[in-house]
Amino acid sequence: MGDENSEMVFIPGGQVAIGAPGRHLDQVSNAQPYPRSWFADETPQHHRRVSPFLLARHPVTNAAFAVFVQDSGYRTAAERRGFGLVYGETFWEERPGACWRHPNGPGSDLSGRLQHPVVHISRADADAYCVWAGRRLPTEEEWEYAAHGPTWHPWPWGEEFDPELVNCADHWAGRLVDGLTGWRRWWARQRGRRGDLPATTPVGAFSPYGDSVFGIADMAGNVGEWTATTYRLYAEQVECDPILRQAQGRYGVLRGGGWMNLRWQTRTTERIACDPAYSTWASGFRCAAPLPSGLS
Repeated sequence: MGDENSEMVFIPGGQVAIGAPGRHLDQVSNAQPYPRSWFADETPQHHRRVSPFLLARHPVTNAAFAVFVQDSGYRTAAERRGFGLVYGETFWEERPGACWRHPNGPGSDLSGRLQHPVVHISRADADAYCVWAGRRLPTEEEWEYAAHGPTWHPWPWGEEFDPELVNCADHWAGRLVDGLTGWRRWWARQRGRRGDLPATTPVGAFSPYGDSVFGIADMAGNVGEWTATTYRLYAEQVECDPILRQAQGRYGVLRGGGWMNLRWQTRTTERIACDPAYSTWASGFRCAAPLPSGLS
């Protein structure tokens, strides 16, 4: 793989609680301004059987992705279409030339960022890397299980949010950021300090205290991670935003939230339905793999 951060971790199988309990979503709804219908797709909490598998301890880095590109000649979706999505002063914009090599567009590069997670990755890009590496994307259920372990809790490390354990907006702000107005104030200050470069951090920078119970790093924040799952509601009767219902069967699923998200988007059960072609300076991935023959 050509990357020191490619270690795979054994995740034992079991009956796993998937999704959030309703009481938790009530708490989230009361704590922030976004409607409950936006994250009602985390319910009902239910149990699924997950078979043992291997999961990368870290997201795929720029260094590892560069080896893949050099070996295969692969060009990402952002490179082929000529632009990547970057959040500007007030909203997302199609930045010409933005891609994994140039995360902020022309003039930006990977200097000092080789051990940061690769960004501007679509699901097809992630799949292509996995095929080359002899691996695969984790399913949504596998990802969530690896994030919170056999016992459900909202963040990989436990019940209480700690901005010192995760790369997200609250961490960079040095305080809890509340609401869209607070986020926009933070974003204006962030851009003033850093310009438009993505505020990713080296993979594993928040280890071990920010890791999941299985020792998996960056399951909250840094970059949103593609899964292999096509988006579906857990139950058709869930009362959710109509957009989520329309996304079923067409969109993929990103998990974990990224460096520019609020703490609520970095929870272990947060689901983001995205067009598989979607790629931004906050989207990346990690690899999974089946167990070698004879192991269980």
